[in-house]
Amino acid sequence: MGLWARWRTRGRSFIATPRAASRSGWPLWRKCCVCVLERTRSPACLLAVGVVFLLGVCVHFLPEQIAAQPSPTEEASEVTLLIWNHPFGEYRQLPDCLELFHIEGCKLTDDARAYPHADAVLVHHREVATGETDLPAAPRPPQQKWIWMNYESPTHTGVQVPNAQPLSHRSLRTTRSGRGLVSWVISNWSETHARVAFYYKLRRYIPIDVFGSAGRPLPKGSNSVVQLLRGYMFYLAMENSQHTDYITEKLWNAVAAGTVPVVLGPSRKNYERFLPPHAFIHVEDFPTARHLARYLLMLSRSPLQMKRHLSWRGDYSLHQPTFWEEHYCTACRAVRKRRGRTDEVADLTEWFLS
Repeated sequence: MGLWARWRTRGRSFIATPRAASRSGWPLWRKCCVCVLERTRSPACLLAVGVVFLLGVCVHFLPEQIAAQPSPTEEASEVTLLIWNHPFGEYRQLPDCLELFHIEGCKLTDDARAYPHADAVLVHHREVATGETDLPAAPRPPQQKWIWMNYESPTHTGVQVPNAQPLSHRSLRTTRSGRGLVSWVISNWSETHARVAFYYKLRRYIPIDVFGSAGRPLPKGSNSVVQLLRGYMFYLAMENSQHTDYITEKLWNAVAAGTVPVVLGPSRKNYERFLPPHAFIHVEDFPTARHLARYLLMLSRSPLQMKRHLSWRGDYSLHQPTFWEEHYCTACRAVRKRRGRTDEVADLTEWFLS
């Protein structure tokens, strides 16, 4: 009779007989295994034992993998963000992140003595680039994050752009709705800017009202730009240079005013990270400035078509952060959420100029 046949016919005696005399000295786990085999005649028990063994191996290695992730206690603890230098050399009182923005677990300080134990250090670029401020001394404390903050695009970082001579004043052109058609607010003017070249092309086909140091004066008041734009259907939200993620208040002023922004800057895909696809009109959607002008004129005469660029407002709301206080707090919150994890930009220049 073969081994397998003996197992099926004899069952318990086949397993129990050989070592029955010495079983008292076996470890507990071995006794349990024999007990399981002795009480079943089905080969499924072999599979069950194998599964249990494999599960035990997995459980054995699991705690080591989990330990590599930050624990809930680490994420919940307070973090310290050191403001290494105040932007543009203007001292500002640091905010209470919890009271003003409902951001918990963040302690802000501008006391350089906190550097050795700070969880992160925020450095504003301009003062370092001009030599007004030095970077923190090396070596950097282990696990400490450095946050690079910059307000200008790569093209104009550290460069003073001269203002242009005012353009000739033009009368306000209105649509059937009583609103102006296209407006543009510009302070820094350069004939080398792509936005200026595009403006020259576009104004040949559609009237544009220009405001700021390069046009008619802006109304007085802290919110004067938004108030002005509310009187227009379209606003030229054109950046002074084109770089990834370089999208400034030009766009958000138009959105806050209820005006449709016509954007010139990074790619459409980049803008769509921040706004729905129909919330703006990208100049690159049209082969020429003339085609864009025709489209804008068509929209001004068709409320139904215009609604396509405005309907998204029923599903979204705009939040404009407070400079600089809210930026400090949101940066601190990001450090707290990613505590125990390190992100590194190998080449800051290459990333910034992309």
